[in-house]
Amino acid sequence: MAAPTPEVLSSTHVEKKSKQKVSKRYWEETKNTEQKKPEEEPSKDVQNQNEATVKESSLKRKKGESDKPVKEDPFPGQAPIPTERLQKFQRGEKHKTPAGARRKLKEAIVFSESVSELAQKQAARYDLLLPEDAGFLEGDEGEDTSTISQDDIADAVDITSGSKYFNLHLSQFGPYRLDYSRNGRHLLLGGKKGHVACIDWQSKDLMCEMNVMETVNDVKWLHTEAMFAVAQKKWLYIYDSKGVELHCVKKFNDVLKMQFLPYHFLLATASATGFLQYLDVSVGKEVAAIGTKLGRLDVMAQNPYNAVVHLGHPNGTVSLWSPNQREPLVKMLCHRGAVRSLTVDKTGMYMVTSGLDRKLKVYDIRAFKPLHSCFLPAGASCLSLSQKGLLSAATGDVVQVYKNACGSSTLSKPYMAHRLRGQVCGVAYCPFEDVLGIGHEQGFTSMIVPGAGEPNFDALDTNPYRSFKQRQEWEVKALLEKVQPELIGLDPGQLGKVDQASFEQRHKERVEALGFDPLAKEKFKPIKKKKGRSSAGSVEKRKRKVAHEDQRDIIRQSVQEKMERQKELEEKSKEKRELGVKTTLDRFRK
Repeated sequence: MAAPTPEVLSSTHVEKKSKQKVSKRYWEETKNTEQKKPEEEPSKDVQNQNEATVKESSLKRKKGESDKPVKEDPFPGQAPIPTERLQKFQRGEKHKTPAGARRKLKEAIVFSESVSELAQKQAARYDLLLPEDAGFLEGDEGEDTSTISQDDIADAVDITSGSKYFNLHLSQFGPYRLDYSRNGRHLLLGGKKGHVACIDWQSKDLMCEMNVMETVNDVKWLHTEAMFAVAQKKWLYIYDSKGVELHCVKKFNDVLKMQFLPYHFLLATASATGFLQYLDVSVGKEVAAIGTKLGRLDVMAQNPYNAVVHLGHPNGTVSLWSPNQREPLVKMLCHRGAVRSLTVDKTGMYMVTSGLDRKLKVYDIRAFKPLHSCFLPAGASCLSLSQKGLLSAATGDVVQVYKNACGSSTLSKPYMAHRLRGQVCGVAYCPFEDVLGIGHEQGFTSMIVPGAGEPNFDALDTNPYRSFKQRQEWEVKALLEKVQPELIGLDPGQLGKVDQASFEQRHKERVEALGFDPLAKEKFKPIKKKKGRSSAGSVEKRKRKVAHEDQRDIIRQSVQEKMERQKELEEKSKEKRELGVKTTLDRFRK
């Protein structure tokens, strides 16, 4: 076979790929503004210089260095952060190093400040990745937003948002209590006549449904959507998401209300007998049982900031409780009549209460003072605050939503309103969704409330889209990081402060704990001597000699204290004379 000619080879379909030129950046592009001069014959000196530069460039190429000039970036370093965004993530004032502090303390303070500053800057930079904003319902000129119906809102929004408005007609076993899971994905319903159901309300999938054949007072999700608690007529029952009974806790009887503390794994219950009880769900033991001595406990809420439980009482007071004390931390007189409902916002700063005196009051918990109050014609039977501060108040068969309830201005007109078929029994906002769940006599209603939910969620804490494996890992991590019930108090910031108790205080506490004074001097015991020198008379003589020394020390201390008091009195009298303060006895002075 003849060898192919070069012409044939050049026309083959396999060709060498032409090297593409790398696109230059805009600061690397140079503009040739100067016109090219006409070529002249180079002199011998110029030729020598050119040869030297060629040799240098060849040496650089051998070493792997580029002979091209390096262009500088016109925007070096990281992008600056606006001061407003930095102030948003500020973590309090900076610590000042005390005078005369040791080197280790100074290094620890500098390190902690650098870490907090880095966290502040990172949070401010990553804030750009959270583009979602909470929007509100806005009407036309002269239009009141409270007159807009839910059907009109569902028709105006997209299909997925419109599907969040729905009704469940369950007239046979009502009225219904409800509770949303922490990630806002699952809904738990409990009818007064024994009907209990778990629903994935976004996909409308039924997880489990049963009838306990007993009165149901309240329902509550536990740390995950795999378990929930039901307060039945006699005792407290715990079920899994498939409706299988896991536990029957007979120590918790006649329970009317429940609250779950997620970071402590504690289920707090309020009973008809006036007892507040705490159940540790991770271990299955009762942590505390407190007799409030304030009658039937049917009004209950928790403060998400410090895990303190708020109870409303028939005498118009609201008491704050911790499992560490038998007495209330704070007791506030809020209404002239009985307290009907109360709720606390997520920051733990404001509390909203309603009573039989038909008044709605907003309190600042930091100062324990009322901010403002308003009069409702029928009074509010159920209250709930959303993540963005919207307040829902149920009066009879009407639910009204108010904006800026925790602000300085008083409540004037409702932001939204919705009428239902029966008496409202419970209201609750769905986390991370613009949805308000309403339980009433005729079933359940999901109501669209624009601007109610937090648009950005923390996926490491509460992730609505987590898988089964992620839920398992989160549960293990949460159990390892469980907060002990002894740390529940009004001010959780005290845990990070240094205990500056005096030596006397610590010594007193130590004496009370031990039952004796470890620093007290031991009584004198004479040594036994031989040859008849340890007789009863000689031992007593030696004891008397030592007894006087203890008395002398006591006398010296008392004399010193008297001298110090006299000096203080003399100094005060001198100050008064210098200031020219006259008394009635000055008339007798010469």
